[in-house]
Amino acid sequence: MPNEQVISQWICNAIAEEKKTATEITYVFCADDYLHNINLTYLNHDTYTDIITFDYTENNSISGDIFISIDRVEENAATYNKTFENELHRVIIHGVLHLLGYKDKTDEEADTMRAKEDFYLSLLSI
Repeated sequence: MPNEQVISQWICNAIAEEKKTATEITYVFCADDYLHNINLTYLNHDTYTDIITFDYTENNSISGDIFISIDRVEENAATYNKTFENELHRVIIHGVLHLLGYKDKTDEEADTMRAKEDFYLSLLSI
């Protein structure tokens, strides 16, 4: 991934801003079918999604596996008239925010999540 070190530092800075520390976060970039299969197998959801986050966080040590569908990121970027890179960065930080305890099931939670995404995206300079 281009700018991998910059993105890694950005993620660590976001975690530190939330008063937590990063232990291990693994990103898996995959196709729609692969993520759909994970969604069916582990979450019993028969839907396509852009991200699935498995949270292994303990106390203030952030850890997890984040699966991102590149197909969904490309489609969402086109839908929302964003660059692929911008949408990818949004999804990357979205997964981190889940590991930090943020949810997005209700409208209020989704609004908070979006505001946090926007805030952290504003701190990324590539």
